[in-house]
Amino acid sequence: MIVEPLDPDAPIDTLLEAVQRQTFLYFWDGAHAESKLVYDKRWVNGAIATNMISISGTGFGIMAIIVAAERQWISRAEALDRLTLILERLMLATRYHGAFPHMVDGATSETIQFSQYDDAGDLVETTLLLQGLICAREYFTGASEQEQTLRTTVTRLFDEVEWNWFTRGNDAGPLYWHWSPTHAWAMNLPIRGWNEALSAYVMAAGSQTHPIDPESYSSGWSRSGTMKNGETYLGTMLPLGEPFGGPLFMSQYSFCALDPRGLSDRYADYWQQAVAHTRINRDYCMTVPAYEQYGVWGLTASEAPNGYNANSPTSDTGSIAPTAALSSFPFLPEQAEQALRAMLRYEDGKLFGSFGFVDAFAPAIDWLAPTYLSIDQGPIVAMIENHRTGLLWNLFMKAPEIKRGLERLGFSSDRYMA
Repeated sequence: MIVEPLDPDAPIDTLLEAVQRQTFLYFWDGAHAESKLVYDKRWVNGAIATNMISISGTGFGIMAIIVAAERQWISRAEALDRLTLILERLMLATRYHGAFPHMVDGATSETIQFSQYDDAGDLVETTLLLQGLICAREYFTGASEQEQTLRTTVTRLFDEVEWNWFTRGNDAGPLYWHWSPTHAWAMNLPIRGWNEALSAYVMAAGSQTHPIDPESYSSGWSRSGTMKNGETYLGTMLPLGEPFGGPLFMSQYSFCALDPRGLSDRYADYWQQAVAHTRINRDYCMTVPAYEQYGVWGLTASEAPNGYNANSPTSDTGSIAPTAALSSFPFLPEQAEQALRAMLRYEDGKLFGSFGFVDAFAPAIDWLAPTYLSIDQGPIVAMIENHRTGLLWNLFMKAPEIKRGLERLGFSSDRYMA
């Protein structure tokens, strides 16, 4: 598919619309031909890189389909039919105490082993899928049988997740990321903040069927307050998390759905957290000559010259990921716009292709990633839309499970809560 280059000097709304729409095609034209589930990755040349379906990528794809319907790139009926099929295929997948695996087979929905011990339930992947499904349920509110079935199925999938079981029997302890019927808790990875998994705790607390105790959030996620940072990096104070903030996906994945505007608890104001994290990442990049030369920025988990890496200011392999800056439009819109225009100019537009921007590029060595990744393409569509209209934020935040979870965990929101 030949894609006409975008004019870097076009009005910003024109560029945002074009970038969103082209990136959406990864989830529409690029989905599995039969099941319409979302591939983990695809080659830039159009070939399928792997038969593995990403559960989180499918969640981001569902969000992209909602955006496409709202912007009339596809009809509402087309979106509903696609989501109905996706749900039917998801219902065929084996779930482990209600949690989906990391990867499934595109044709059969059977679990695919992702790593030695990661061969069954993945609570964070499940959370990122449910984010999209909840948005879909709140979007399709019509009286037709098809829309009613969609809503009933989404609620059933949510209610069947045994969130409290994933605390390993310790009501005051953290949620755990993985469980396997073969390896049990061998991965032994507690979900502790600050990272991308905030929504897991909100959903777990909001469950009516298998809720966690709020103490699990306090002592598990926040580590009794030790997730606080409070140090200043490059002139910006960072409320939470690791030095320099870590990869930018940590402030993007949950916030594709969870609205951080005016959201706070005893530990932080989450808008301030996301803005500070983004600013530090951008300001660091502007100290690197190879990035500053082209005016590009954005370090996150992505492809890199020596393989996939969680890039950040403290682990920089030289790889800029377009998703990092583009998914930051809500937080640093002026700087994100500068990065967008710079990436469109980079080597006469060769970063932009049939499914949007390539996953990553390394300016110092003139390297381009040969792939698109679902978990990087998805936030581009979602976060640009939240910047433009707040669509996904508004859908997600009105869901009863989310309102209940935030209230139980002691959050306040000047937009959604009394």
